[in-house]
Amino acid sequence: MQKTILVTGSTDGIGLETAKMLASMGHHVLLHGRNPAKLEEAERKVSEEANDGNVESYVADLSRMSDVDTLAKAVTVKHTQLDVLINNAGIFKTSEHITQEGLDVRYAVNTIAPYLLTQELLPLLGSTGRVINLSSAAQAPVDVDALAGRIKLDDMSAYAQSKLALTMWSNHMAHTLKDQGPVFVAVNPGSLLATKMVKEGFGMAGKDIRIGADILIRAALSDEFETANGRYFDNDVGQFASPHLDALDAQICEGVVQGIEAVLAEITR
Repeated sequence: MQKTILVTGSTDGIGLETAKMLASMGHHVLLHGRNPAKLEEAERKVSEEANDGNVESYVADLSRMSDVDTLAKAVTVKHTQLDVLINNAGIFKTSEHITQEGLDVRYAVNTIAPYLLTQELLPLLGSTGRVINLSSAAQAPVDVDALAGRIKLDDMSAYAQSKLALTMWSNHMAHTLKDQGPVFVAVNPGSLLATKMVKEGFGMAGKDIRIGADILIRAALSDEFETANGRYFDNDVGQFASPHLDALDAQICEGVVQGIEAVLAEITR
């Protein structure tokens, strides 16, 4: 059965490989990227793999919440149903740490943008869809002041905090919406895979990127994830596991979500 699947950050790395594999399986793949030229090239590559599946592309800079809103509206205009949202886009090392809206770019892209996009696409996802959030083995306690852009962090601290925050809101939404919303799963696709992020951040080639793409496809489509709402899958060990303990504390998770909501209210006021 053909499914409609949006993969953010799908111009390279795990996102592109996942999109190509989904297209080859006959699914309707919605690509996303911030660079129009790279997105056009990605659409060409994914279309070459397509097996009776349609391919669309959407340009948006996820460091700008207005772009996130525009992306959600563009998808909503063209579709009445979205089966899977894969929040894959992420950033680790960059020369520009602060966004136009005064946020740490790691928190903006890795945590706040996917939260906003997911919230706005909930009507399309309904109670049968799935939201797959790209987490990481790197998880560190969240400083809400850093999330709001009030203090500066080094690359690794910002990345690790933003990935735990993503895992936390994933858990929070799963337990808040329950069977009224889609299945939320946070996935560590595997450490040190052959992505641009790993090459730039650690100066190494990395492991086979298909390791990450394979688990994202399993999470999006397989029966084993159908009842995994609110769980965390660690692909380094190949099974569901416990994330950082803060992600299992409902009160701490709620505090992080309130922090995200406060940031969005400040931006959109």
